[in-house]
Amino acid sequence: MAQGDFWADQDRANRTIQTLKALKSQCTPVEQCEQALKDLTELLGMTAEEDQASIAQLSQELAGLERRVADLEVRRLLGGDVDSKHAILAVHSGAGGTESCDWAQMLFRMYRRWAEERGFSAEIIDLTPGEEAGIKGATLIVKGPYAYGYLQAEEGVHRLVRLSPFDANKRRHTSFVSVDVVPESDEDAPVEINEGDLRIDVFRSGGKGGQSVNTTDSAVRITHVPTNTVVQCQDERSQLQNKAKAMHVLKARLADLERRKREEQAAKEYQAKQKIEWGSQIRSYVLHPYTMVKDHRTDHETGNAQAVLEGKLDPFIEAYLKWKASRS
Repeated sequence: MAQGDFWADQDRANRTIQTLKALKSQCTPVEQCEQALKDLTELLGMTAEEDQASIAQLSQELAGLERRVADLEVRRLLGGDVDSKHAILAVHSGAGGTESCDWAQMLFRMYRRWAEERGFSAEIIDLTPGEEAGIKGATLIVKGPYAYGYLQAEEGVHRLVRLSPFDANKRRHTSFVSVDVVPESDEDAPVEINEGDLRIDVFRSGGKGGQSVNTTDSAVRITHVPTNTVVQCQDERSQLQNKAKAMHVLKARLADLERRKREEQAAKEYQAKQKIEWGSQIRSYVLHPYTMVKDHRTDHETGNAQAVLEGKLDPFIEAYLKWKASRS
């Protein structure tokens, strides 16, 4: 970066800056923990045993440092080529009708709360309401350090068991929702898209909107015919803006397809995606007759289902990352 001709090639310069940011994001937290430990050690050496107030303060700071180190232990598991990237997360309702649409909305809210608690940004680029309640599907771009690395744990089918609020007889229902997660591609990612391979449809935005959001044909749906990959965006009022966002997501999905093809095991998993129904779930959320959330890959579970639905996903994500590392 100190070279005089560094900015002569803008694309190369931007890639170098992104690489530097990625390396700093790994090194800086370690350096900060080392310095914090050094400071605490020095303070402890200067603190008298009878100074209980200072000792209590040091104990609190040490507990905070332990949490930061634990977070680094988890991040150490995120060593994949795309783990540090932002994530594009989509939910799709499955078997269960209105129940499934309501469940999709609950999950979508859960991921937004998780992102909010981590200080990540979460931009909704598409949301299709259900006919009676909830949503049929929605897409979210989650931006933050290692967003994809964390959220990859959520890809798969999620199953909900509860007393239905839509059933007058208060019977127990089971609903399914699929979650897809792909890393956001770089603007300069080597993904070539032939315009002749695209089918572009425009339509009127659904759901609640402003004065012109759902009164003009501003929503855009793009289908990549060779791979049958479909993306859509209806978040913006401008058709051009929606098309640009949809193309951004399409580029990320196609880049993810290529990445998975290069990884034989991942490619098999991608080609053999299971139906959104019985026997295919990665995680179950039971709200009746008892409360429990259990991940069927790691066997990690908790009885506090409400906390999970409020975005407390980190224990499940950490268990998944450790499980994944043990299999590699």
